[in-house]
Amino acid sequence: MDSEEREVAGVTVRIDRLLCVGFETCIEVAPDLFELDDEGIAVFCADTNGTPHEDVLGSCKSCPVDALEVHDASGRKLVP
Repeated sequence: MDSEEREVAGVTVRIDRLLCVGFETCIEVAPDLFELDDEGIAVFCADTNGTPHEDVLGSCKSCPVDALEVHDASGRKLVP
């Protein structure tokens, strides 16, 4: 699977597993949203329901390789 997508805090977050290199900056900002899998690539935590909207945006903006995309309900890209 090259990507993973989930609705969190009113937006859709997409992880591009081909771009992610495991810097962990997203985890530093939102440890309840992301974790690394056995390959060292970001995946969603099992329960992301309590993640605040600001943390979702901040964690995705922190990715130095733009492996995380955020879209609003209308499909407009918010990050990167």
